[in-house]
Amino acid sequence: MKRPGWHRGFSLAEKTGLAALLTAVPLGLGAAPQTAVWPLAFFLLLCLAAPFLPRWSFFLPVICRGAPGNQGIALTFDDGPFPASTPMLLELLARYRLPATFFVVGEHAAAHPELIAAILAQGHTIGNHSFRHDHLLMLRNCAALAADIRHTQEVLARLGVRPLLFRPPIGITSPRLQPALAALDLQALTFSCRIFDRGNRNIRHLAARVLKQLQPGDILLLHDNPPRSEEGTIYWHQELHGLFDRLSQENRIVPLADLIGQPVMIRGGKKPN
Repeated sequence: MKRPGWHRGFSLAEKTGLAALLTAVPLGLGAAPQTAVWPLAFFLLLCLAAPFLPRWSFFLPVICRGAPGNQGIALTFDDGPFPASTPMLLELLARYRLPATFFVVGEHAAAHPELIAAILAQGHTIGNHSFRHDHLLMLRNCAALAADIRHTQEVLARLGVRPLLFRPPIGITSPRLQPALAALDLQALTFSCRIFDRGNRNIRHLAARVLKQLQPGDILLLHDNPPRSEEGTIYWHQELHGLFDRLSQENRIVPLADLIGQPVMIRGGKKPN
């Protein structure tokens, strides 16, 4: 049985391409055949822009915020785990009793299985964020893309968890992503709120920036990359402390699974039914 939200019908890209073709044919046969290029050019522009619009389900279904009517907010952290930063983040989440989802990079998970165990032991959930966080992953051929995602699934299965959600690096999608995810019974999830922290290289006033932008139903994208200096790490800790304190007081944070109305992962690494 497929999870809610997953389907294998025609994508918006396929429907738009067909509409562009059906519009172009009669134009090409008409009095001004040169106009036939316009609907096709428009479709091409959409295809070029769509990969960089993380909230748009153009090439495949993409979850980017909570289910309709859900007023909660989900915390998500990308790119880890890292020994220099993930334990500190876990300590703060535990202090404020906040649930989070970690979209982990496969090679980091393989190098630090104890951190995956710590994330799970604390009750957080884990998603797939590719094996090497290749910024050009969506430009790779179908086999390379599928192999990268599968490799991370295999690493995490050995560590006792099977993610059901995949977050593409930088939120970029492509037509090649849908068959790769379908083969692994994964669904794409991006985000609705990000503050462009650049992997914790831009953390100035992080808490204030987050609080200014957050809206009910948001999936918040943050990172657990270690800042580049000891001073930066101290500052990042202080900013997270202030942010988590405020969010815990407002009782706004819910598990990602509750926000989107479907599971994030399966414990034990077993394939979903």
